[in-house]
Amino acid sequence: MIDVTFPDGSVRQFEASATGATIAGGISKSLLKKSVAYALDGELRDLSDPVGRSGALEIVTRDDPRALGLIRHDAAHVMAEAVQEIWPGTQVTIGPVIENGFYYDFAKETPFTPEDLPVIEKKMAEIIRRNAPFKKEVWTRHKAKEVFAAKGETYKLELIDMIPEEQELKIYSQGDWFDLCRGPHMASTGQIGEAFKLMKVAGAYWRGDSDNAMLTRIYGTAWRTREELDAYTTMLEEAEKRDHRRLGREMDLFHFQEEGPGVVFWHPKGWSLFQDLTAYMRRRLLGTYAEVNAPQVLDKSLWETSGHWGWYRENMFQVTSAGDETEDKRVFALKPMNCPGHVMIFKHGLKSYRELPIRYAEFGMVHRYEPSGAMHGLMRVRGFTQDDAHVFCTDEQLAAECLAINDLILSVYRDFGFEEVVVKLSTRPEKRVGSDELWHRAESVMTDVLKQIEDQSGGRIKTDINPGEGAFYGPKFEYTLRDAIGREWQCGTTQVDFNLPDRFGAFYIDAESNKTVPVMIHRAICGSMERFLGILIENFAGHFPLWMSPVQVVVATITSEADDYAREVAAELTALGLRVETDIRNEKINYKVREHSLAKIPVLLVCGKREAEERTVNIRRLGSRDQTAASLAEATAMLLEEAIPPDIKRQRDARAASQKTLQLQ
Repeated sequence: MIDVTFPDGSVRQFEASATGATIAGGISKSLLKKSVAYALDGELRDLSDPVGRSGALEIVTRDDPRALGLIRHDAAHVMAEAVQEIWPGTQVTIGPVIENGFYYDFAKETPFTPEDLPVIEKKMAEIIRRNAPFKKEVWTRHKAKEVFAAKGETYKLELIDMIPEEQELKIYSQGDWFDLCRGPHMASTGQIGEAFKLMKVAGAYWRGDSDNAMLTRIYGTAWRTREELDAYTTMLEEAEKRDHRRLGREMDLFHFQEEGPGVVFWHPKGWSLFQDLTAYMRRRLLGTYAEVNAPQVLDKSLWETSGHWGWYRENMFQVTSAGDETEDKRVFALKPMNCPGHVMIFKHGLKSYRELPIRYAEFGMVHRYEPSGAMHGLMRVRGFTQDDAHVFCTDEQLAAECLAINDLILSVYRDFGFEEVVVKLSTRPEKRVGSDELWHRAESVMTDVLKQIEDQSGGRIKTDINPGEGAFYGPKFEYTLRDAIGREWQCGTTQVDFNLPDRFGAFYIDAESNKTVPVMIHRAICGSMERFLGILIENFAGHFPLWMSPVQVVVATITSEADDYAREVAAELTALGLRVETDIRNEKINYKVREHSLAKIPVLLVCGKREAEERTVNIRRLGSRDQTAASLAEATAMLLEEAIPPDIKRQRDARAASQKTLQLQ
């Protein structure tokens, strides 16, 4: 007999051969009808699997968030069956669940086209209505190879050879169709439901190797309800409108070209945006961090010491001395990270415990090799700027430093309008450096900090644990923010490092005059400045708040009689620090408004003959058909107030409140 513990804490005994379905049915017939799987100690299993041992058991229904992965997994199998029913002879390869959906790679003489997708969807719906049960069998390697060879499934033979000998070969069938699969699956195809859609076709090399055959990949999405599917497709439509690459062209911010793959060509307006973000971040660090700058090119010996040459070499750009005639024949690397340079700066000169914590920040350009197929506008590039910082502190200072970093990160995100943030603690991975004692200490400190983060926010900031997802050198916090259309972006990190300072022999002199290796904290807020700007462009859909907008105001004329006044208004606003352009072209005002709206100019000041005579302007906001008349003085004061960055405004208001308090005293 085995002891099964249920979510309410109750414990019941069952035969070891009892299945999830048996237990669900024993609780109630209605629960069995709703069940799609069960979890034993958190591990999802087929309902038909024997429980086998004592543990905590949960029955998973279709409404459970964990069911979503099963729905997508089952939909992938149904898609593969549909393809082979329609086009016999097509080989299926692999079909995993991915974020928001699934895909399957197929080997077919004539690649699929988008026009094939509705045909496959129709067949999938038919298979789902059959409601065939998913059945699992364990085969020998000999049988599996014999059966798949007879079917002409050569890719399956290769997959079988890749599976370790000690691992079972599982075969899942639905009706007459079957595939090699680790599982688990739901009880039957009917539980997939109707909320699925095939999204696109693409090419994909077998096993991601360009030397292998090109396959056709079909992407799909599946959800628990039609409402969830509709919300997702609506979000995709909105995301397409907000695509930072398209908006970058429309707003004339940047471009990419083949001669510089994966690096950004910033245009004047885009560079203004980049510099505004950098200036904001610099102000946030004043008085807390010392800004430094480490070399762009360093000898490979440094990267060997840091471990990057062994761990990360394939992602590094190498540089050699010029020509065979050069006496100094050395191998260098463009830095992929700032951290080794910061350790070198820390090591330069003796450091006392009294000086700690020491915090170095750098807006450092780094280069990392990304496959051409992985690059995606500003979101994934080969050359980017990290808003990187490293804190060298004592073990006792670790918790306070992590909390201070957290407060800074959350404050920065709030200034850009990101209120929904999730902080996840990633714990020790299987492959790691450092003793278990060090890991236990660091994880204990960071677990306490994580609780404080949630408590201090009153539950507004969500927290979670990512078991085994820490860096090889230490645990880390990951900050994920949600944008205006509900997408999640992982940006900030706080990583504890026991490894790097020790590798380089970095130390400080402690209170007992001993040499002690400092704790090193890697900290990033934006992460990649380029990527963060891409996120901001899409989050705001190009409608930047006035303080960030590359062009804040355009002064446009209705008639040439207002040209001189428009120039005067623009000159006055420019002298006060606003970024202003004039539009005195001989075009109709509606044409000008439409053009500047497409360019996402936040404020248009429209001037005609009467405005010039009365020294007024008509204020027109981006996205609004209305316009408001105001004196030039009123408009100027309003725009100047609105153009103040949030951090400066906060400091101003705090000073004003302090002065008022002093006056009252």
